[in-house]
Amino acid sequence: MSADHGKRLYQVVHTTAYDYDAPVTNSYGRGCLRPRPQSSQTLLEHTITIDPQPQVMDETRDLFGNYTHYLEIHTDHERLEVVKESVLQVEWPEVDLVELDQQTVGVAAARLRHDGSLDPVEHALYTLPSAHVQLSDEVRRFAEAAVPADRPLGEAIASLHHQIYSDFAYTKGATTVNSTLPELLESRAGVCQDFAHLAVACFRAAGLPARYVSGYIETTPPPGTTKLAGSDATHAWVSVFTPAGWVDLDPTNDHLADSRYIVTAWGRDFRDVSPLRGVIFTEATRSSLTVGVEVTRLDTER
Repeated sequence: MSADHGKRLYQVVHTTAYDYDAPVTNSYGRGCLRPRPQSSQTLLEHTITIDPQPQVMDETRDLFGNYTHYLEIHTDHERLEVVKESVLQVEWPEVDLVELDQQTVGVAAARLRHDGSLDPVEHALYTLPSAHVQLSDEVRRFAEAAVPADRPLGEAIASLHHQIYSDFAYTKGATTVNSTLPELLESRAGVCQDFAHLAVACFRAAGLPARYVSGYIETTPPPGTTKLAGSDATHAWVSVFTPAGWVDLDPTNDHLADSRYIVTAWGRDFRDVSPLRGVIFTEATRSSLTVGVEVTRLDTER
């Protein structure tokens, strides 16, 4: 077994703070504030701290099975801080891409449409276009070259995350949350959200269900340096459904997901799994957002 597929114990602290130049009188928000249960991880501890304290806070499960929280704050404030702390046990299985090579992309897509291995509604949700994953002509041309129907499935999965990693530059500020895939294909620069959306689009164009996954990844500082508090960040990758089940891959880092990956939520695209969004009532003209993430490995086994 690869060293990155063994069992690991993590603490994740995610702090989101909004500062305003005038009081906010009412704030209404929704976000994914609790990591979701899944086969690769077990949530052992979890707390949510919000300042000022909400007058209304409700936790439910959404269409995709994610935990979603609704908040109402009616106390005047110039700063809103949300801190979520989690302790999780994580262990991802290794994926046998050679076994997936026993069928091509086209054969697998046809089989998955008819074999009932995925609920028909779920199959449609993750195969049809969505708000941030529009299958334009430019996107389809890229997808047809990247994930051709006659390519062995395992080879296609590995080739796609490597191609995006190789052909696109990771550049903060090159895109916004509203950037489109055609714009990404033209600029060849973006961040993990963009690369995940592009990979999702390629699989969907090939007829394979694919979902956008939001969470965290353990990072390691350069040799001889100390990891800075809050230096981690949220991360995004893609999960594609195959005859062997869901396979998670990370085009930003050019490999499959392993036990360094912690899942918060998944959906059709970023819009379904936004960490926190909402509406405020205020006369403020300026605001600032500060996000800090710390992913700490708690077990000592390395």
